[in-house]
Amino acid sequence: MFILSIPKFLSFYYAPSAIAPALRCYPTPYRHHPYPLSQRRRKSDMQKPVIPLINTQVKSLLILLLMSSITFSFQAFAEPIQQEQTRVKALLNEIDDLWRGSSSYAVTSMKVKTEHYTRTMRMEGWSKGKEKTLFKIIEPLREKGTATLKSGNHIYTYLPKTDRTIKLTSGMMMGAWMGSHLTNDDLVKEARLEEDYDASISFEGERDGINIIEFSLIPKLEAAVVWGKLTLIILADGHTPIVEYYYDEDMILTRTISFSEMKLLGGRKRPSVLRVVPADKPDEYTQFVYEQLQFDIKVKDSLFSLSSLKKR
Repeated sequence: MFILSIPKFLSFYYAPSAIAPALRCYPTPYRHHPYPLSQRRRKSDMQKPVIPLINTQVKSLLILLLMSSITFSFQAFAEPIQQEQTRVKALLNEIDDLWRGSSSYAVTSMKVKTEHYTRTMRMEGWSKGKEKTLFKIIEPLREKGTATLKSGNHIYTYLPKTDRTIKLTSGMMMGAWMGSHLTNDDLVKEARLEEDYDASISFEGERDGINIIEFSLIPKLEAAVVWGKLTLIILADGHTPIVEYYYDEDMILTRTISFSEMKLLGGRKRPSVLRVVPADKPDEYTQFVYEQLQFDIKVKDSLFSLSSLKKR
């Protein structure tokens, strides 16, 4: 019988299993497979992980757990912020209430120093709420009786030498009040920090050997204030103001008000000296010294009238 010999170069088709892995790119076309082609699994499919199907209830539970975790994380993050805002609000109200009551009476001296002159006067003042204020000069004698009345958004000045009462116009509001470094507009737009500014604590700790709290205050959009920013520094113990910086809308420092010399006034210790220094004239200042201060006294509305300006 004739037998066809197989050439050596075709012998790899019948290589033993030990050699086959090295030659896996060449299939064995003649080897019989126990399963039809349609039932065979590709090797790439066999390498894929098998992911079990998750029923609807398990999915809902996982989603609920995820949402609960997100909500808890948000609350944990938001709670300290809310506590901080509550603390800032309470501190600012405490500072504002240092100088306010339902009504008040004060005796102060005011010293104004400029490049050209230095003048000192004593005055007494009454207030009721935020809308009514009356100041009258009691010294020096030549200016005694000069008075300023604030009623709402209007300011009136009485000059006893000429016996004239002048209502200040809008063009006069930025003028100096009684020659000081405060303006007439400062008297009208008496701001309350917590109501008119968005405040945050920009620093808290020791500075220059003193424990302080520093606030950064930005005017609210609807607030009727002329400043672009305020920086207020208070003592951490007692929450007494130390200094306040005023910036214009271009964030340029305009003036500084410092507070000093603690004294028992109105039933508690308060700074008795306030000094206003303009940033562009650092050698000038206006200084107020509180001699007396009383709060929540009985004051008649008739005191804040035009007729009362002429009374001495």
